[in-house]
Amino acid sequence: MTINIEASNGVCHAQVTGEMTIYHAAEMKGELLPHLDGCNEMEINLSGVSEIDTAGFQLLLLVKREANRANKLLRFVAHSPATLEVLELLGIASNFGDTVPHVL
Repeated sequence: MTINIEASNGVCHAQVTGEMTIYHAAEMKGELLPHLDGCNEMEINLSGVSEIDTAGFQLLLLVKREANRANKLLRFVAHSPATLEVLELLGIASNFGDTVPHVL
């Protein structure tokens, strides 16, 4: 799992690659939340997510909750097939932004 984050003019762009699983959730939380604090809006690109479990999903919920709490704009974009599968299985794909995978 890797997260590459670039910030420019108060906007953070995060690219998540690899597994969003219980084995990486704490590390990912430690990377995403401080960047959310330091920007006005954040875009999280999920196109590189190869696997996601309930811990990964909980992390997405946490980031969404914290963005709402801080009145910051948060977008989840370019969902991978693995991410779409979980969001659709849970019936909440429309609550997590761009639900059509993009070719990069």
